[in-house]
Amino acid sequence: MSVNRTMMQYFEWYLANDGLWWKRCAAKAENLNEVGITDVWLPPAYKGMNQEDVGYGVYDLYDLGEFDQKGTVRTKYGTKEEYLEAIRAFHSAGIRVFADIVLNHRMGADEVENVTAVSDLEEDRTKQVDGEHTVRAWSKFTFPGRKGMYSSFIWDHSCFSGTDYDDITRDEGLVFRFAGKQWKEDTDPEKGNFDYLMGMNVDFDNPAVCEEIRKWLLWYIRETGLDGLRLDAVKHISFHFYKELLRSVREELGAEVPAVGEYWNGDVGRLLYYLDEVEGEMKLFDVSLHYNFFNASQAGGEYDLCRIFDNTLVRERPDHAVTFVDNHDTQYGQSLQSFVADWFKPLAYAMILLRENGIPCVFYSDYYGNPVQDRPLVPNLGKMIKIRRGYAYGEQEDYFDDPHLIGWVRRGTKDHPDSGLAVVLSNAGEGEKRMFMGKGHAGITFRDALGNCPDPVVIDKEGYGTFCTKAGDVSIWVHEVGFEYLVVTE
Repeated sequence: MSVNRTMMQYFEWYLANDGLWWKRCAAKAENLNEVGITDVWLPPAYKGMNQEDVGYGVYDLYDLGEFDQKGTVRTKYGTKEEYLEAIRAFHSAGIRVFADIVLNHRMGADEVENVTAVSDLEEDRTKQVDGEHTVRAWSKFTFPGRKGMYSSFIWDHSCFSGTDYDDITRDEGLVFRFAGKQWKEDTDPEKGNFDYLMGMNVDFDNPAVCEEIRKWLLWYIRETGLDGLRLDAVKHISFHFYKELLRSVREELGAEVPAVGEYWNGDVGRLLYYLDEVEGEMKLFDVSLHYNFFNASQAGGEYDLCRIFDNTLVRERPDHAVTFVDNHDTQYGQSLQSFVADWFKPLAYAMILLRENGIPCVFYSDYYGNPVQDRPLVPNLGKMIKIRRGYAYGEQEDYFDDPHLIGWVRRGTKDHPDSGLAVVLSNAGEGEKRMFMGKGHAGITFRDALGNCPDPVVIDKEGYGTFCTKAGDVSIWVHEVGFEYLVVTE
């Protein structure tokens, strides 16, 4: 019997730097399985430029908290052995582990080098502003603490195409492109060309670099036993690189190795173009849907809910969409801040968890709350995840016929007993919808699992029921039988 897959991003930006994260992950594995989580996306596990690093200021991909480098053995999250134990705990609980793969750049080099470069404008990388000159770049990575274990590869300026920091002039507003190098044209067109993002920009035209990365990824998967990949910042990397890398690694391992890429662009056309360029070798996070949720949460009753899925990846390419409400980058104070308003989050999660298309990804802070930023957990989120696993099956029919009150039904399947559900949500006043559950549900009593509407609904002999919700809220109607299943212990 197939079960709906549900991913959780099991971290957020503001975790404490106490080295206990991997232990906390291991301790929660069984609970996550009980709720209905089938996959977890863990933060970058390798050594960053300092111990505070969240994981995206990558220093050494081979150091998973094993070597004394950058003033620390452990990473922000713990040691290598603790990381491996967390993976084993998730596997014991039947949960797949996705690792965060950050390949675009390196930071925290061990030595400086004098490099010939030209300057491009930071806001338009197609505009060169001077001729060749010498910059002092932090571009040599020797990894003295690791001493060549696992790989003897040394990264120097030949492995990179540019940087934004010259230790001589310390000029701002410029990007320094190394002589003889070009920004890759098959990247996102923002800023004229968005090959360069930060730090030392990895040169994917260098065959030795590409081979070293391929060897590392094979080592990483074999060393840890991880199941899948979350690919960071793919719009800044040659579009063909990941297509070739994923194919090569899957062929050598003889394994599926599922992958989901982060292409941060709200224009669904850019997402579709990228998927075509990589020939469908990965899924993508549905950034366009996230922005629809954010805009709807800001507009309140002025937003037309019938258009909530317009111009989204989950509508245009559902088999390649990973849907989400928020993540670590959209949190308050982060570079992509666009946090969905609290009142709208239960509605948004119903729309990613209880529909047939897309694989939903639940954000850690939405599930547990975030005391650092004084953010509450999303009410009933654990219950909605359980409802997805137990009830969200079968044919779907939408009732998107009112700009402020929409709904849909899932009619269930025989191999999931008592499955099927009805959802009604509102961004304005309370209301109700008469929806067709199917004659197979005739005489069955449905109740609102979230408790917003206390009166039961009995499906009539024609298969219809009239389902309600409160103003600015969501109601999820399921079979009365098995309500004890929906108790959630966090």
